[in-house]
Amino acid sequence: MTDFTKKVISIIKNIPAGQVMTYGQVAGMAGSPRAARQVVRILHSLSRKHQLPWHRVINAKGEIGLKDIGEQKFLLEAEGVEVSQSGSISLEKYQFKKSEND
Repeated sequence: MTDFTKKVISIIKNIPAGQVMTYGQVAGMAGSPRAARQVVRILHSLSRKHQLPWHRVINAKGEIGLKDIGEQKFLLEAEGVEVSQSGSISLEKYQFKKSEND
């Protein structure tokens, strides 16, 4: 497993319930700001194995990126995140902004 993958897993595991991060934000915090698609691949292949809260990661527009938004919408709403019918989430309200000291 690469260092980048280990960092991505750690970052995603530490997104608090009721908050979200974008794929690009996770990639940037892991040291590769242009690797958002790699974050998607890591989530797809390792979420179950590492019990990642995959539903807390959304696209840069503040939207659920899946075609079928049902499960992710349900999981986010269960944590108190307001999700529109189309799958939009207010980044201003729900985006997790980890400080550099964390």
